Amino acid sequence: MTKIIQRRAAPSEIPLAHVHPVLSRIYAARNVASSAELERTLDRLLPYRELKGIDAAAELLADAVQKNQRIVVVGDFDADGATSSALAVRALRAMGAAHTDYLVPNRFAFGYGLTPEIVAVAAQRQPDLLITVDNGISSVDGVRAANASGMRVLVTDHHLAGAELPEAAAIVNPNQPGDAFHSKNLAGVGVCFYVMLALRARLRELNWFSTSGIAEPNLAQWLDLVALGTVADVVPLDHNNRILVSQGIARIRAGKCCPGIAALFEVAGRKASRTHAADLGFVVAPRLNAAGRLEDMSLGIECLLTDDPDRAMTLARQLDQLNRERRVIEEEMKVQAHDTLKQMRFENDLPLGVALFDPGWHQGVIGILAARIKDQLHRPVIAFARGNEGEIKGSARSVPGLHIRDVLDSIATRHPELLKKFGGHAMAAGLTLREDDFEKFSNAFDDEVRRHLSEGDLRGIIYSDGELNPQDVCVEVAEMIRDGGPWGQGFPEPVFDGEFDLVQRRIVGEKHLKMVLRAPGHKHAIDAIAFNTADAEWPRDARRVQAAFRLDVNEYQGRKSAQLIVEFVQPLRS
Repeated sequence: MTKIIQRRAAPSEIPLAHVHPVLSRIYAARNVASSAELERTLDRLLPYRELKGIDAAAELLADAVQKNQRIVVVGDFDADGATSSALAVRALRAMGAAHTDYLVPNRFAFGYGLTPEIVAVAAQRQPDLLITVDNGISSVDGVRAANASGMRVLVTDHHLAGAELPEAAAIVNPNQPGDAFHSKNLAGVGVCFYVMLALRARLRELNWFSTSGIAEPNLAQWLDLVALGTVADVVPLDHNNRILVSQGIARIRAGKCCPGIAALFEVAGRKASRTHAADLGFVVAPRLNAAGRLEDMSLGIECLLTDDPDRAMTLARQLDQLNRERRVIEEEMKVQAHDTLKQMRFENDLPLGVALFDPGWHQGVIGILAARIKDQLHRPVIAFARGNEGEIKGSARSVPGLHIRDVLDSIATRHPELLKKFGGHAMAAGLTLREDDFEKFSNAFDDEVRRHLSEGDLRGIIYSDGELNPQDVCVEVAEMIRDGGPWGQGFPEPVFDGEFDLVQRRIVGEKHLKMVLRAPGHKHAIDAIAFNTADAEWPRDARRVQAAFRLDVNEYQGRKSAQLIVEFVQPLRS
């Protein structure tokens, strides 16, 4: 895959006053037009009343709380679903819903969402109300089954709606038809947080807290869960989401997070007091997700629900062990996938839309595998594993410019018999089809991708914020950038580029390229590292490199120094 560096466009006149020129340039390239968009206080959050169905949801929940009804929260088996479940249970119990429990489908036994089978399991607990979190918008049959069993259903979700909406008592989803909420990027846990805000306001109107002797909860205490789920689900960090994530991170740094999150940091060997958004996505979330991938996400939810630090640590260690097992499985699957790709290249050119299937692949790890292969090939990838008898389940990951759920929708329209079910986002989706139809689907997928992308679209583009002056390559600027986020999907962490003299290079840890670089014409050199990069094929006489890098702070024995985390490096002929 060819990689190219492309600099981000930024307005010639940067409107942000009292901001360092480097950071001002970065913000302008991310379409920040005013200082107001950089404010991260809770009073800047979009109002909950803009969400369609929020009043009906609040009334439904308030009625259940006042009548002391049985409530079961039905979650999803990923980090967004786990944090949503924990938030709903914690908030509802704090507001007086004593008979609140949760249920999360085992992905291997029940699959995704509120299915009729999960409704039957939930019915054993005799709930009056089912609440879906991070799922439900496509659960037409499941909601129908719940209604038939005498259970009311509140759907809270953020996934795209299909042609038919479930007949729930209330639906809250910023992406449902007719919703006017200005941010369509809330994660499932963000939607759940807004629903709890609306419920608290409704109970306050009813004088519930004063008459029942219950202390009105401060919902901000659970923003650590909101931040974790939002980052883990890789939703775009628009201004509203940046507020939620920033506030949650501030609480984690201050030691005010739930014991489970603190324990997950500890087992990972990281300090929660120094956390940033990337740590939530690459340190905490994988350990939490490991439960849903390999076993049962109930383990992860229990870790987030317990207030006992010792129990939290015990559960966090179990999650850490599962994550280690997940890594081993993933490596084995990557080797098998690469063998398949070599064979595909040998027989023909790689398709633009890549579909991979191996009967022995683990259903819980195919999403990670698809993401890894997508990053390597820079083309949409769907990895499949065996599901129920005669079926295979796929996890899709896309590239910018291709809405993967729309692609699956088009395939379903052109080949009505092919897909048994599907759903998802622009960049990720899931689907089920018959194993015998894999080859037919693979061809249909490639054909549909070719309607939207060409070979020229498949270059790996590294978007750069331009060059950094050598005097800006320092700890102070690195810390300023680090604290200028939160950075993430849709608001990417700054990457810079430039040419450097290569002073020194060596391989460390068997697969990482450690370098000492110097800007041409300057005396001071700086340390740099390119992870998972070897230099075996470099010209031995190369003395200059082109690099795209992030500016970072290295702390060693109490001393801070600036270093470059190199995203892309290639030797240049002197």
